This record gives sequence, structure tokens and C-alpha cells, in this order.
Amino acid sequence: MASKNPNLESCAILMMSLGEDSAAEVFKYLSAHEVQQVGAAMANLKQITRHDVDEVLEGFRQEADQFMAVTVGSDEYIRAVLNKALGNDRAAGLIEDILEAGDGANGIDALNWLDANSVAELIADEHPQIIATILVHLERDRASGVLALLNERLRNDVMLRIATFGGVQPAALHELTDVLNDMLSGQGAKRSKMGGVRTAAELLNFMNSSEEEAVIASLRDLDADLAQRIVDEMFVFENLIDIEDFAIQLILKEIDTDSLMIALKGSAEELREKFLKNMSNRAAEMLRDDIEAQGPVRMSRVEEEQKAILQVARRLAETGQFTLGGLGKDEYV
Repeated sequence: MASKNPNLESCAILMMSLGEDSAAEVFKYLSAHEVQQVGAAMANLKQITRHDVDEVLEGFRQEADQFMAVTVGSDEYIRAVLNKALGNDRAAGLIEDILEAGDGANGIDALNWLDANSVAELIADEHPQIIATILVHLERDRASGVLALLNERLRNDVMLRIATFGGVQPAALHELTDVLNDMLSGQGAKRSKMGGVRTAAELLNFMNSSEEEAVIASLRDLDADLAQRIVDEMFVFENLIDIEDFAIQLILKEIDTDSLMIALKGSAEELREKFLKNMSNRAAEMLRDDIEAQGPVRMSRVEEEQKAILQVARRLAETGQFTLGGLGKDEYV
């Protein structure tokens, strides 16, 4: 049993040995990053021997007789376990990444597992077009964190290039991935999440208000029409007043009360009442009392919770459960 990460492979063998329900229970206690790592290791299992299994289960010998035979490399098993553990919506975004990972991710995708400071240090001296190419392939929150660390002039230049990004030739992307592989000891690139106005808007939605306003102002000076198209694609917390009540109810199922309390602390009364009327009378009354009793809260904390709730709303919209501004609408080609 050879692996670049024996601990992960052992964990994968153990999870495959537990059966769907037990494995699902374990997954519930893992972070999204850990779920993806273990899931990818499960997907990469090829042939293992009984000796390998015995070795992994050595510490659990008394329970070993209760385990069923390992089913190696079953995509359906992985899907079933993740759906049971995380729910269909949360699992959906991870399943494709896991099953498409093949023998492991490399290059650009590895940057998603580095902190924003490390990524910014790695790419800050590159040409703005290269930086834009890298950032459109990263998860939106990671890319936004990196942008915030760039100096203002570079950040505005990169955002303009992201907004006008029309794609990259496969050969060029492959070359970029090879360079990153050398820098990151062979970790992985996943398929592109291409740029454009929508990508620029999504990145801005993750920034704090002052950074967001500075970027938009700069873009207006360079290209007023483009800046307006980006703004039109953005969806801020106060825009939730415009969505249907059933959509608010779906969002409420996905967020915790403490987060909502802080987010509503800085919102308009009309939006606050929209959330409260979609809760049970008892829950609404308790939340109203909690908001009134809550002391002063930093605006940065309010914005953080509002953006977290918006991420939930965007995820639900992107899966077609309701329409959120420009999200969730069918496109035609």
C-alpha cells in the first residue's frame, strides 16, 4: 500500500470499511476541507489487500468482525455517504470536485488550501494578467482575500482584467499549472471557473465595504459601463427584501440564530421584519428580544455575518431553489 499520504489512505480505507451510515456519522464531524481530502482519498483507492485492511484496523481489532467487506472505488458509495452526512445541497459541491480529482489535484487548486497571505506573496510580483488568470480559477472567498492584500493600484488593475476575462488557451493554462506545480511541489489544478462580469461581482461581494467601494470607483473611472454591469450583478444583504417569503424560509433553515441576530442588527427595519414574519411566533419574539438586548456590535462583524448569509442564499439560488437577482436564472446558448 503506497501513498503520498499514508494517513489519508488509512483514513479512506477505514471509512470504506464502516458502511454508509457509520461513515456518514463520521463525516458530520469533519470540516469541508477534511471531507474533501478524505473523499478524494476514497475515490483514489484502487487495489488494496486484506493485509492493508487489517493493518488499518489493528487498533480496532475487537470490532473488526462486525465490519463488512470493503467496497473499493465505488462512486455511488461516496455519493451516498456524503449526501447522508451533509445533505444533498452541501454535498453536491464537493462530490464533483472529489470524483473529478482523479489521482490528485495539482497546481492552481492547491492555492485554495493556502492562506490568502501565502497566495498573495506567491503571485504579487506576477503580471496583472497572470494574477487575474490565477484568481478566476480560485474559490471566490479565497480570491477575494488575496485581492484585499494587493496594493490598491494592482488590485484595481487585476479586477478590470477579471471583469473582461475572456478565457485562456488550454496550452497556456497547462504551462501556468506546470509553473505552479514546480512552486508547490506538485499539487493540483482543477477545471477553470472562468472570469467575466459575474466573477468580478462575486469577488466584490466577498470584500469589505471600503475595499468594494474603492474598486468600483476605480472601475467607473476606467470604464463606467463595465462598472455598472458589475454592480448590476452584485447582490447585497439589503436586496433580500426583494425575494419571495419561501426563499427566506429556505435560508432560515440553513443559518443559525446568532448569525442572523448580528446580521439583522445592522439592517433596515423592513428587512428585519421580513425575516421575523417567516419564523414561528415564538422564535420571532425571542429573536426580536435578543436583537434589542444585544449591545453595540462592530460594523465589520455585522458585514461578516451578512456576507455569510448571502453565501447561503447564493448557493441555494445556484441550485435552482429560487431566483436571487441575476443568480438562478436559466441561460440560453
